[in-house]
Amino acid sequence: MHTTGVTQWWQWGAEPSAQQGGFAVIGVGRFGSSVCAELLRSGADVLAIDQSQRAIDELRQIDAAIEASITATLICKDAPGTRVQQVIARATSDLHLKMLQRVGADRVVFPSKMMGQRLGMELVRPNLLEQLRLDDRNSIEEIKVPAAFIGQSLRDLNLRKHYNISVLAAGPAGALHVNPPASHVLSEGQLLVVMGSGEALRSLPGS
Repeated sequence: MHTTGVTQWWQWGAEPSAQQGGFAVIGVGRFGSSVCAELLRSGADVLAIDQSQRAIDELRQIDAAIEASITATLICKDAPGTRVQQVIARATSDLHLKMLQRVGADRVVFPSKMMGQRLGMELVRPNLLEQLRLDDRNSIEEIKVPAAFIGQSLRDLNLRKHYNISVLAAGPAGALHVNPPASHVLSEGQLLVVMGSGEALRSLPGS
């Protein structure tokens, strides 16, 4: 590929013949580089483009950084005579997270993923205020009452039957009613605290 004097690029991942399609990431600052890293860990073919050669060079260090964090975790946990009681490691991808857990990390944080997931949820689910993941499938969420629910009672909505979710609390912000009665009528501006699978929660109107 021909490049100008101001644009640097780097392509890596699968061979073009091994995979259909790919991704181009233009601009690889903190956000762009985290996108590249996640795509790469997912096995995607990625073309990274940036005016800064330094930014491109830093992307090439991803694999080295991952190897270093895994090695450091192994040393801390398994070295003879180690006194390290807890290892908290930082992951850059799902695969990296699993590898760190496999070699003994007690806790793995994934800040770039958390931020990305939060941004994604805010973009596609504007009613979502807070989320607490219970496991890989189920969550508890605090949401704004969808417009389609305003003026209806919980009995009328029957969210367990129609959406397969449970209502844990409802009411105005700061004054939620835990286990609200079926007669509770939802008003504009009120909140709902609901529990269910990710698929079920995403099926709610306005979610």
